[in-house]
Amino acid sequence: MTTVTELALTSGDVALAETFEALPDLEMRIKSVVAEGPKQTMPLVWIAGEPKAEIEGALSGDPSVERFDCLLAEGDDGEWLYRVEYASGIGELYSAIVSNDGTILDAQCSASNWTVRLLFPERDRLSAAVGELEEQGITVDVRRMVEAGRNADLDATAALTDAQEEAINEAYERGYYDVPRRISLEDLAAGLGISHQALSERLRRANKVLASEQIGEAGRGGATTERAAR
Repeated sequence: MTTVTELALTSGDVALAETFEALPDLEMRIKSVVAEGPKQTMPLVWIAGEPKAEIEGALSGDPSVERFDCLLAEGDDGEWLYRVEYASGIGELYSAIVSNDGTILDAQCSASNWTVRLLFPERDRLSAAVGELEEQGITVDVRRMVEAGRNADLDATAALTDAQEEAINEAYERGYYDVPRRISLEDLAAGLGISHQALSERLRRANKVLASEQIGEAGRGGATTERAAR
């Protein structure tokens, strides 16, 4: 059965480790996953959290980055879309996924780890991919697996990212969900150091993930397992 999984990979084991070492508050999210060969597996990345000149300086000094191009900026939040081509050694990680019929649905990057959401046609292909990654010396944490039917909502099968978990915990603790609310979205966003639009999106996605888990648990529309991949 089709399996959707979320893997956490230590940033030092994969790409962009030195970029995050130089700019630990950087925010990255993969906008599009494109398979154009081992160097071009995940080329489109939204980057925010630091001035553009510092971002490009860090990318230029990162040995895992072969080249990069800034494609466009979005809104007033200081976020830029880059096409990133990784150095040749990085392709080995992605080949372990692709060679086992895996599809990269999306990814989040932080200073501590990469969180990658993958789809495999069978669970044994996931097990084989995890084994190959570990043989490369990459630390793999299987955070979540969902066995999905044909009608599954794949967008709702991701576990919470670190940023989403922080946002929803802060919202709960500071009374955003109370009736009446004890804090506005704008004030909550200011406390987190992000725009209220970005916070609204994080909370919306987090609420969708949590709701999908509750509905799936009640209706057993998809079987969720916490067991390891092997």
